[in-house]
Amino acid sequence: MATSKPADALTQHWTDRLPGAWKPYAQLSRLDRPIGWQLLVLPCWMGLAVARTWGGFRAEDVTYAAAFLLGAIAMRGAGCTYNDLLDSDIDAKVERTRGRPLPSGAVSPRAAWVWLIAQCLIGLVALSVFPRLAQLVALGALPLVAVYPLMKRITWWPQAWLGLVFSWGALVGGAATTSQFGALPLESLALYAGCIFWTIGYDTIYALQDREDDALIGVKSTARLFGKRWRIFTSLFYVLALSGWMSAAVLAGASWPTFLSIGAVGVLMVRPMIRSIDDNNSASALAAFKMNGWIGLAIVTAMALKPLAELLRPELGANNG
Repeated sequence: MATSKPADALTQHWTDRLPGAWKPYAQLSRLDRPIGWQLLVLPCWMGLAVARTWGGFRAEDVTYAAAFLLGAIAMRGAGCTYNDLLDSDIDAKVERTRGRPLPSGAVSPRAAWVWLIAQCLIGLVALSVFPRLAQLVALGALPLVAVYPLMKRITWWPQAWLGLVFSWGALVGGAATTSQFGALPLESLALYAGCIFWTIGYDTIYALQDREDDALIGVKSTARLFGKRWRIFTSLFYVLALSGWMSAAVLAGASWPTFLSIGAVGVLMVRPMIRSIDDNNSASALAAFKMNGWIGLAIVTAMALKPLAELLRPELGANNG
């Protein structure tokens, strides 16, 4: 049985050229919706950049960044597969999700479990390149990941739990730069807090699409909790996210271009994004949600300014000499 193309999938994507039997697995992993793995890898890159503020990037950071990318794609796919296995009954009742591979019957539960294990193995390969502390910190997220799909059934704040999970890479990025156990930099913790608030903000926006269906089937979300005041609360979480990112930059000893860039993200990207959402048009919420990929990339760039300058400084000194 073929699955329909999800409304939030890219209209053209390389997965469209896959053999018909493979496409449902690509959809199960949301490979045609790259915004998910982008939002997962961005905190990892932020964490690496913040931790390298003093001393600059190192050669191994290229390997770390690539491993973060591979791990994010694999583990986001595994997480989506696991989520769909637990939520297939709910997905069948929601207009936006009833065409997914499991509720539509395109993939059997047994095949989905095999696919889940395969993706986890890819994630382990990516994890193997990191120092031991980073590996242990990364594995610490597994209990949070395991219970996340249940949160929408028992709390109005599943977005906060998602924040704990999706922001974990900020801690792994910091742990990748140190070999001292229990010595995560304070700036990594501040960055983690900022990313949690960011996730609550953008996932509330994402949940705006499903408010009516969620109310009918009893699924909870901050979008439903905030009601008509969602814009005020979401704006507050973005302010807290920007504050967390700014605090991380201060603690790391960043320079003024970083602070200026973070402020510009708030004024030039976050504020217009929130204002663009129309309560009567779910497509505007989806477009705003996807904008967060660019917001996160802008923050990564801001955090990378000082370590890039530190990296280039010896070369500039040598050229001047």
